[in-house]
Amino acid sequence: MKTFQLEGSKRELIGKKAAKVYRSESLVPAVLYGGEEIIHFTVTKDGIRKLIYTPEVQLVSLTIGGKKYTAILKDSQYHPVSDELLHADFQQIFEDRPVTIGIPVVLEGLAEGVKAGGKLSLEIRKLKVKGFYKDFPETLVINVENLGLGKTIQVGNLNFDKLTLLNAKDSVVAAVKLTRAARGAAAKG
Repeated sequence: MKTFQLEGSKRELIGKKAAKVYRSESLVPAVLYGGEEIIHFTVTKDGIRKLIYTPEVQLVSLTIGGKKYTAILKDSQYHPVSDELLHADFQQIFEDRPVTIGIPVVLEGLAEGVKAGGKLSLEIRKLKVKGFYKDFPETLVINVENLGLGKTIQVGNLNFDKLTLLNAKDSVVAAVKLTRAARGAAAKG
């Protein structure tokens, strides 16, 4: 898993008015929780941009006031109209404690159903996974070669080493859907 370097500075003022002042200075208010104490800090918009706008899950090497923390981006809030980043939540992680994150799904192979005229559809882009961060892959690769026309792959059918999937077992991850052309070919045959 990739590591993203981010530097922040502790913030003294907390609340709506203080957050507005920080945002007017192109700073993003943020919180780090999960450790002994909750740390309120700010980061620059430019500093956090590459972490926010990527589909990848990355570890964050966070430096706040000279102290280093290992964390993951847990949540981010945006302005409803301008889509500007308003706030970021980070969770501190430790080697000996499991953590829950969403890892992107990648489909691999050419499905049998696609060869027969169907359309492959990725229904869940990220799966919720629990485990130790050192065991997390960058993506969860799912082979779809044996997936027939009108068939699905559900969360309950998947298994990854040292990871626990937290999505509902009957949730569909990938499906090969019938297209009009495939239905017409089936009706003629």
